[in-house]
Amino acid sequence: MKTKKLSLHRAIFAFAARRPIRIGGLRSALVLSVICAIALVSASAQTFTSLAVFDQTNGLGPGGALVQALDGSFYGTTNSGGTNNGGLVYQWVPGGSPNPVYMFCKTKSCPTGADPQSALVLAPSGLLYGTAAGGANDNGGTVFKITPTGLFHLLYSFCAQVNCPDGQNLDTGLARATDNNFYGAAFNGGAYNHGSIFRITPAGQVTVVYSFCPQTNCLDGAAPGAPITQGANGNLYGTTAGGGTADFNGGTVFELTKSGTLTTLYSFCSQTNCSDGQRPFAKLLLASDGNFYGTTSSGGTNGGGTIFRITPQGTLTTLYKLCSLSNCADGFGSYSDLIQATDGKLYGVTNQGGANNYGTIFQITTAGTFTTLHSFAGADGANPVGALVQGTDGILYGTTGSGGLVTTCQPNLGGCGTVFSLDMGLSPFVKFVQPWGKVGSSVIIQGTNLTGSTSVTFNGTAASFTVVSATEITATVPTGAATGKVQVITPNGTLFSNIPFHVQQ
Repeated sequence: MKTKKLSLHRAIFAFAARRPIRIGGLRSALVLSVICAIALVSASAQTFTSLAVFDQTNGLGPGGALVQALDGSFYGTTNSGGTNNGGLVYQWVPGGSPNPVYMFCKTKSCPTGADPQSALVLAPSGLLYGTAAGGANDNGGTVFKITPTGLFHLLYSFCAQVNCPDGQNLDTGLARATDNNFYGAAFNGGAYNHGSIFRITPAGQVTVVYSFCPQTNCLDGAAPGAPITQGANGNLYGTTAGGGTADFNGGTVFELTKSGTLTTLYSFCSQTNCSDGQRPFAKLLLASDGNFYGTTSSGGTNGGGTIFRITPQGTLTTLYKLCSLSNCADGFGSYSDLIQATDGKLYGVTNQGGANNYGTIFQITTAGTFTTLHSFAGADGANPVGALVQGTDGILYGTTGSGGLVTTCQPNLGGCGTVFSLDMGLSPFVKFVQPWGKVGSSVIIQGTNLTGSTSVTFNGTAASFTVVSATEITATVPTGAATGKVQVITPNGTLFSNIPFHVQQ
C-alpha cells in the first residue's frame, strides 16, 4: 500500500475553505451520556484580540506557528498568496499588518520551493530556517534559510533522485538539536515511499536517518506529519499519521536514535473504534514533568480527536477526548502542536467545533482538566492550524487559516486568515535561542524591555553580559553554573526564563 502524495496542510485548508459541516446533529446522541461528566469552563482574566488580517497580497492561509526573532517581531509563513500566489515568508510587528519579506513561486518546479506551510526556526545566528512543502524536483519540497530582511538561500531540494529516496513533501518544519544540526520529516518519499526522517546541517548536507515502512503493513508507522522533538536522552521523538496497525489507519509515536534505530512506542487505534485516538499530525511537546504531550486529529470516543500524554517509555494516557460536548462545543480536530506556557498549563487550538464551528483555543492541565478559552466566529478568524506561541511579553499569539472577512480572498474562505492574541495575564519572561551550552560559551537571551538590565545569573551564578537591544542580551555561561533557570534583573523588574538552561559538560 502506498501513501498518497498529498500535502497535509493543503488538504486541511481545502477542507476549511468551505464553512465546516455542522456536526452537532450527527454526534449529539453519542455525547449525551458524557455531557454531565465534562464541564466546558470559561477561564477568567483573559483577553482575546484579533490583531491583523491577511489579504492575499500579504499572504493567504497561514499554517505554521509564529516565531519571535531577535528584534522582537514575529515571522511566519503562508501556503498561498503573495505576488506569485505560491506562498511567502512574512514579518509581523504587533500593531501592524503582516509584511511579506520573501515570495515563493507557484509552479511545481519552482527552484526555491512552493507552498511553505510550517513554522520557521530561529538559529543563534539570527537566521530563520524553514521548509517549503512543494516545488523543486518533482514537487518534492525544499529547505531554506532566510534573513529577517528577506535574503533567501536555498539549502537543499528534495526528490533529487529517482523515486525520491531522500523524501518528498515537506509539510512540517525543522527542529534544531543539541548536535547543532536540524532534523525534519518528509511526508512521502524515502526508500519505501512512506516518508522519511532526515538530518540537515546548517550548510545544507542531508542524511536520511530513517525511511518508514520497511515492515509489513507499515507497523513502524508511515507518513510523518509533524516536526521532531529531541528528548532528554538526546534521541528523537515524533509521530506518524499512518501505519502502526494492520489497517494502516492509526498512526504511531516513535523514538529514533540519531544513528537510525527506531522504536515504536505506541500505535494508535489499538483500542476499539480508535477510542485512544487516530492520525496524529502534531509535534510532541516535552513538558516540564519529563513526559510528552500531543494531539490526534481524529478518533477518540466521539471522533473529534484526543489530547494525550505519553512517557518516554511508551505508556500512553488519554487526557481528553474532543467533541465530548453537544455540537462539539469543546472543539473538533486538532492538527496543531501543544505548547506549555509559563503557568505550566498546556495550550492548543482545534480546527473546527466550538460555539460557531470555526475552531477553538483551549487550555488543558497535565492532569487533564480541560477549558475552552475562545470560540472563533469567522470575523475574528476561522479554522486555526498553526500552534500558539508565547511571546516574551507573556501573551499568547497565533494565526487562523481563514476568516477575517477580507473579500479579496476566494469567496468561500470568508477571509485569508488572521493574527490574534490571547492575554492570560501571564508575566513577561526571558527565553533562549539555544537553551544549552558549555561554560564559557555565548548565549543569546530574548526578552522585552531589557535596556538597562543590571544582572544576569545562571541558576544563581552571576554571568558577564551585554545588552544588545531592548529585546536581546548576550551572556557568557559562567564558571560554576549548573543547569537551571536564568534570571535577568531589569529596571522594570526581575525576569525568569521559561525553561531551564542546560549546562553541557
